[in-house]
Amino acid sequence: MESSVRVEKSDRERHRDMEMNESVWEQNVRKVVPYTPGEQPGNKDVIKLNTNESPYPPAPGVQNRINGLELDKMRLYPAFPEQTELAEALASYYQIGVDQLFIGDGSDDVLSLAFMTFFQSGKPILFPDITYSFYDVWADLYRVPYERKALDENFCIRIEDYMQPNGGVIFPNPNAPTGILMGLDEVEKIIVANRDVVVIVDEAYIDFGGTSCLPLIHKYDNLLVVQTFSKSRSMAGMRIGYAMGNRKLIKYINDVKYSVNSYTMNYAALQLGVESVRDAAYFEECCEKIIKTRERAEKELASLGFTYPKSYGNFIFASHNRVPAQEIFERLKENDIYVRYWNKERINNHMRITIGTDEQMEALYRALEKICG
Repeated sequence: MESSVRVEKSDRERHRDMEMNESVWEQNVRKVVPYTPGEQPGNKDVIKLNTNESPYPPAPGVQNRINGLELDKMRLYPAFPEQTELAEALASYYQIGVDQLFIGDGSDDVLSLAFMTFFQSGKPILFPDITYSFYDVWADLYRVPYERKALDENFCIRIEDYMQPNGGVIFPNPNAPTGILMGLDEVEKIIVANRDVVVIVDEAYIDFGGTSCLPLIHKYDNLLVVQTFSKSRSMAGMRIGYAMGNRKLIKYINDVKYSVNSYTMNYAALQLGVESVRDAAYFEECCEKIIKTRERAEKELASLGFTYPKSYGNFIFASHNRVPAQEIFERLKENDIYVRYWNKERINNHMRITIGTDEQMEALYRALEKICG
């Protein structure tokens, strides 16, 4: 915890020093501390378990569609996402109307636009203190006031913390980086307590064992459910995300999108995403393989002295009972195995380990035996 405090103080001092040495024009620049993504090492031989990508390729039909892409169409602007084959495929898969669906450049783009669209009351929005660290970045960027609500000692959301006046609510389910899943009854309690604001449930990891709250969009007009192709559909490189909700919510976010950039989706992504949605059998097979590997990983990690909350994501949030997480992180990296570590208060003795292939995980266990043995 001491090192975490030092890092935060150093950041504040650095920004203060920059402000003291600003040029006149810099005084009118919007300044934010950006989101820091997981490392993308250039060495292809590393075992990359740090960014929650799928270890498996996209559906076979995606390759077939790549071979059929029309080069001449790349000189044209793409169709609006809601007018495409992809929109129709997603709407059919989820049994909703196309006008209840918003598609954007990955769920980060969708969530960013949602912040810009729905969190405008001037009241603080609410989200957990340990969660996806892009939330406070967007809030700072769009000058949305916010309050981080502390998870309890078991890293669970306290429902009562979200039953106060606010300007909106957002949380992942399962949460990241903990992997903890909130039951649908608890999710609904939060929605019911916040009917006067928009509640966003970020379901980036819902396909790894959870049950989506999507059916609740027919019951609550203030619920927006956000999902992505980046995790369970093995298409992080294509940047496809989407939101589902009441038709009014979708219209409002579309209006904002078209006020920023009318053509947010590229031609290739709109074409290739269709094949992923159509191949439900392959999608389910990959999810089951990741779940099975995760369950084995939990046992292996426990035998090596790790503890962790039960995960419903494609990752495990682990802490060792003897060896500090930062030391494990650094020594794994020396062995070309990348996991995710944050030197932040409350979680600076935890690592997030993405579930890879069985072969990748075996290499991880062998390395951990040497480090923690």
